[in-house]
Amino acid sequence: MAAANESVPKDRHIILRIGVNLGDVVVEGGDLYGDGVIVAARLEGIAESGTVLVSGAAYDQVKNKASLSFDDLGVQTLKNISEPVRVYRVDGLPTVTVSAPTLIVAKPSIAVLPFTNMSGDPDQEYFSDGLTEDIIVELSRFRTLLVIARNSSFVFKGQAVDVKDIGRRLGVQYVVEGSVRKRGGRIRITAQLIDAASGNHLWSERYDRVQEDIFAIQDKVRHSIVVRLEGRLSSSMAEQTRRKPTELLAAYDLVLQARQHPSIYNAEAAKPLLRRAIDLDPNYAQAYLCLAWAILIDYFSEPKPELLDESLQLAQRAVTLDPNDAWCHGMLGNVRTFRREFDEAGASLERALALNPSDRSAVVDHAYWLCRVGRHEESLLRLDFALQRDPFPKSVYWEVRSGSLFALGRFDESIQSLKRQDQLSWWSWASLSANYAMLGRTDEARTAVAEVLRVRPNFTIRDYMITEPFNSFADAELLREGLRKAGLPE
Repeated sequence: MAAANESVPKDRHIILRIGVNLGDVVVEGGDLYGDGVIVAARLEGIAESGTVLVSGAAYDQVKNKASLSFDDLGVQTLKNISEPVRVYRVDGLPTVTVSAPTLIVAKPSIAVLPFTNMSGDPDQEYFSDGLTEDIIVELSRFRTLLVIARNSSFVFKGQAVDVKDIGRRLGVQYVVEGSVRKRGGRIRITAQLIDAASGNHLWSERYDRVQEDIFAIQDKVRHSIVVRLEGRLSSSMAEQTRRKPTELLAAYDLVLQARQHPSIYNAEAAKPLLRRAIDLDPNYAQAYLCLAWAILIDYFSEPKPELLDESLQLAQRAVTLDPNDAWCHGMLGNVRTFRREFDEAGASLERALALNPSDRSAVVDHAYWLCRVGRHEESLLRLDFALQRDPFPKSVYWEVRSGSLFALGRFDESIQSLKRQDQLSWWSWASLSANYAMLGRTDEARTAVAEVLRVRPNFTIRDYMITEPFNSFADAELLREGLRKAGLPE
């Protein structure tokens, strides 16, 4: 591929990364399952562009039989694999780089690892996770700093990993790690900034304060990190925006708890927490933002227009309260997309990107909008950009990608994208059924249809298409055709 790429423009290069494993495979129709496949997929996921990673099981079989040399990368912990895997990299392959969209520029890169909960109470895990996420978001506001998205950083949660290895796997120069101890009315936070290449500590600090000082601590942690990197960044990095989301720790705490729920589509558990946060602080933008998302999740299950109206009002209130928050504008854009207010949605989503072009959520949300207005090649470019900041993206990334691939008639790729999700939802099974049907893979389409009807026995194509916002009649008809061919009820 490296040789083939030499004769074509950079924006048309095909860059491969490959994972190889030897193990038992379960064959079901045209699909392959089992740990043998999963390990290979996980190796592919952590491979750098243009490289081939080989598991110890495969290496043992080929080490004396292939005219190749290997770099021993040591034992790696792979996502959802119970036992660590020894990994080798095929040596001597040509170095390649991924052609990036014009949004990518050379800049210092940093990953914030999940702060360790030292409180001795597992129920306080949400607080340390929420604090980590807020530091990631605030650092992401600086355009001259590349911050790895939360989802990729949290892959290493609870793991004893080497900082140098994290730097290599995430492709970052710096790593932040720390811990939180919340006890009584006080909170202790330790944080340190590490050079990933050398493992040297550039800065460390401990904060022992009353809990109400949590936002001041966040400001100091963020400021200290920026100051340490100041010599490597442009002068604009020195400008600090002091933004406290709320003066009330109790409201902040409720939002942190609620944020654990909508991400797994449990809006019912999140809504009462968010309404209590709003009661405590009626001017807390993040509470309105999260409640708008929870109501939108309700709409996915029960497409009532009044739910979209309520979600819109909440998102608008969030933007009014904090017009400089990218997440608020992104949420408003999402709601407007589902209301089929495509021009207004695009404006909101572009505003979110302007406020924080490094935020992975803003990029993926904009890619979803591009998909829904029929600009599929642009959507895929946006997603390629997001993947560089988030090597381990959330399932929604693969959902959005599959939508554009389906619309472009790249059904095999769409299927593979859907299958990269951690867990398939009923609507993902519906999408799979349409992809299989368009390829004439009838048995697999029927299996997918059965999964849809198992979870949603009253599913109809008509009701489903009501919740699917399309600005392109052709795209909507293509999906409808696929669902019909799969055998889903009209």
